[in-house]
Amino acid sequence: MSEEELIRKNIELSTEFGKYLLDNPELAEKISPEAVIVFLDESNPELSKYNLSLAEKAEREGQPIVQVQIKGLAPEVTRLLQPHLVFSR
Repeated sequence: MSEEELIRKNIELSTEFGKYLLDNPELAEKISPEAVIVFLDESNPELSKYNLSLAEKAEREGQPIVQVQIKGLAPEVTRLLQPHLVFSR
Protein backbone atom coordinates (compact mmCIF):
# COMPACT_ATOMS: atom_id res chain seq x y z
CA MET A 1 0.00 0.00 0.00
CA SER A 2 1.17 3.51 -0.69
CA GLU A 3 1.45 5.95 2.18
CA GLU A 4 -1.61 7.75 0.81
CA GLU A 5 -3.61 4.50 0.93
CA LEU A 6 -2.46 3.85 4.50
CA ILE A 7 -3.53 7.35 5.51
CA ARG A 8 -6.91 6.93 3.82
CA LYS A 9 -7.43 3.62 5.62
CA ASN A 10 -6.56 5.25 8.96
CA ILE A 11 -9.09 8.01 8.23
CA GLU A 12 -11.74 5.39 7.51
CA LEU A 13 -10.92 3.51 10.73
CA SER A 14 -10.90 6.76 12.71
CA THR A 15 -14.36 7.59 11.42
CA GLU A 16 -15.69 4.17 12.35
CA PHE A 17 -14.01 4.36 15.76
CA GLY A 18 -15.60 7.75 16.34
CA LYS A 19 -19.02 6.19 15.68
CA TYR A 20 -18.14 3.37 18.07
CA LEU A 21 -17.22 5.88 20.78
CA LEU A 22 -20.51 7.73 20.30
CA ASP A 23 -22.26 4.45 21.06
CA ASN A 24 -19.89 3.73 23.98
CA PRO A 25 -19.23 7.07 25.69
CA GLU A 26 -17.81 5.38 28.79
CA LEU A 27 -14.84 4.27 26.66
CA ALA A 28 -14.36 7.75 25.21
CA GLU A 29 -13.99 9.11 28.75
CA LYS A 30 -11.05 6.77 29.37
CA ILE A 31 -9.03 8.11 26.44
CA SER A 32 -6.74 11.02 27.23
CA PRO A 33 -7.12 13.97 24.83
CA GLU A 34 -3.34 13.78 24.32
CA ALA A 35 -3.41 10.11 23.37
CA VAL A 36 -2.36 8.89 19.98
CA ILE A 37 -4.82 6.26 18.79
CA VAL A 38 -3.40 3.58 16.52
CA PHE A 39 -5.30 0.85 14.75
CA LEU A 40 -3.92 -2.66 14.62
CA ASP A 41 -5.96 -4.43 11.97
CA GLU A 42 -5.58 -8.19 11.97
CA SER A 43 -6.77 -8.27 8.34
CA ASN A 44 -4.19 -5.70 7.22
CA PRO A 45 -0.67 -6.45 8.54
CA GLU A 46 0.88 -3.70 6.41
CA LEU A 47 -1.35 -1.05 7.99
CA SER A 48 -0.65 -2.44 11.46
CA LYS A 49 3.11 -2.30 10.88
CA TYR A 50 2.85 1.30 9.63
CA ASN A 51 0.72 2.28 12.62
CA LEU A 52 3.06 0.60 15.11
CA SER A 53 5.93 2.68 13.72
CA LEU A 54 3.82 5.82 14.25
CA ALA A 55 3.04 4.68 17.80
CA GLU A 56 6.71 4.05 18.60
CA LYS A 57 7.62 7.55 17.42
CA ALA A 58 4.83 9.13 19.46
CA GLU A 59 5.79 7.08 22.52
CA ARG A 60 9.42 8.26 22.25
CA GLU A 61 8.02 11.80 22.28
CA GLY A 62 6.19 11.03 25.53
CA GLN A 63 2.66 10.79 24.18
CA PRO A 64 0.25 8.21 25.58
CA ILE A 65 -0.78 5.51 23.11
CA VAL A 66 -4.09 3.72 22.76
CA GLN A 67 -4.03 0.66 20.53
CA VAL A 68 -7.33 -0.30 18.95
CA GLN A 69 -7.05 -3.94 17.94
CA ILE A 70 -9.58 -5.00 15.33
CA LYS A 71 -10.18 -8.01 13.12
CA GLY A 72 -11.22 -5.82 10.17
CA LEU A 73 -14.28 -3.94 9.01
CA ALA A 74 -17.68 -5.43 8.37
CA PRO A 75 -19.08 -4.77 4.92
CA GLU A 76 -21.03 -1.56 4.65
CA VAL A 77 -24.77 -2.05 4.58
CA THR A 78 -27.47 0.30 3.52
CA ARG A 79 -29.80 1.82 6.05
CA LEU A 80 -32.59 2.27 3.48
CA LEU A 81 -35.76 0.43 4.38
CA GLN A 82 -37.52 -1.25 1.46
CA PRO A 83 -36.36 1.10 -1.31
CA HIS A 84 -38.63 1.20 -4.37
CA LEU A 85 -37.22 2.56 -7.60
CA VAL A 86 -39.46 4.12 -10.20
CA PHE A 87 -37.99 4.50 -13.68
CA SER A 88 -39.39 6.61 -16.45
CA ARG A 89 -38.78 5.25 -19.95
